Amino acid sequence: MPSSRRRCLIVLPLLPLAASWSGSACALSLEELRDNEVATALRQALETGAANAVSRLGQDNGFLGNEKVRIPLPDGLAKVARGLKAVGLGKQSDELVMTMNRAAEQAVPEARNLLMNTIRLLTIEDAKAILTGPPDAATQFFRAKTQDELVRRFLPIVSRATKRLKLADLYNRLANRGVAFGLVRGEDANLDDYVARKALDGLYLTVAEEEKAIRDKPLESSRKLVRKVFGVLVDQ
Repeated sequence: MPSSRRRCLIVLPLLPLAASWSGSACALSLEELRDNEVATALRQALETGAANAVSRLGQDNGFLGNEKVRIPLPDGLAKVARGLKAVGLGKQSDELVMTMNRAAEQAVPEARNLLMNTIRLLTIEDAKAILTGPPDAATQFFRAKTQDELVRRFLPIVSRATKRLKLADLYNRLANRGVAFGLVRGEDANLDDYVARKALDGLYLTVAEEEKAIRDKPLESSRKLVRKVFGVLVDQ
């Protein structure tokens, strides 16, 4: 048998094994990631996502120009608004909607420091739970940790914005009447409370969008560790 053929016979049986070695070397599992890698990657990803969300919403038309987060009148008052337009008072109704959304845009930047502080306090256990949790696990974490405090911080900013509008008192009067007739939910009867809550809903929705983008396309991140850790999820 020629020597070249003998070499082929020796090498060929080893090719499948070599291929398996190559595949295992390229693909990491969650168990192979170090705890500090997971925690650091999560912090980096969440810092980017939270900063992007606050930046998107805290600019002119961040709420008003985005149908996903734009704050409308509550359903019951929306019917009243249509009535106002019918009698030539549509401008006042539109002004109220604009004021609500401008108030939200002014309030959202207040969330940045609290979100960042929450990220810094992230534990290893938190990081692992978020990494292996549902698609919006980080957003749920933020909501649980920051919602009450953000409402408290948002309310004074929203109140200052709405007090410039005389229609704010009209909103509260109409909303309270709406509650009495079952047209408006009790939690929507106060303008400032309503706007603060809707601003938070918009913030968490936008954070969830940022989280989804990182989970879906980790390789587009500028952070090497984020690409490594979240890339493991894509390979699972």
